[in-house]
Amino acid sequence: MAGAAQKAMSTPVPRSAEGGRISHAIFRVARLHRLLAGQLLRQAGLHPGQEVVMMHLWDGGPRRQADLCGELGTDSATMTRTVQRLERAGFVRRSPDPGDGRAVIVEPTAASQALRREVERIWAELEEATVGAMDADQQAETLEVLGLLECNLAKRTGRDQVAVPPED
Repeated sequence: MAGAAQKAMSTPVPRSAEGGRISHAIFRVARLHRLLAGQLLRQAGLHPGQEVVMMHLWDGGPRRQADLCGELGTDSATMTRTVQRLERAGFVRRSPDPGDGRAVIVEPTAASQALRREVERIWAELEEATVGAMDADQQAETLEVLGLLECNLAKRTGRDQVAVPPED
């Protein structure tokens, strides 16, 4: 399998990255994945990352904007810009938190339900493009390895409470 991956790689690893071949591969894959996600999401009028905010709101309902920051591991300025854009598009509504006037509650609007179907379709297309001809076992193995990598990085960055290793 290593030989197949090496042959399929489109970008050679620079000599200065020889000590970080996996990190270089993750960088390349993440860049291409985000590029394709951006192309697909533009069809729905979204930018990468906005759909993930909406997914959390659709699944969990209204919540404090600060809680969204924690769930998604982003800073408040980035989340504020994202939520403002989603609000201008009519997909979320912001209101003061009745229990804490300094906090803001973000909730999905009824108009966002049509967007939900489009985002689900886009993510299915993105998944299909990502996994290609991988069989179910390869997909499961990939998810397991990615989960381990996520746990390693979460521990190193102090976010180990966010990542959970996959169960067998």
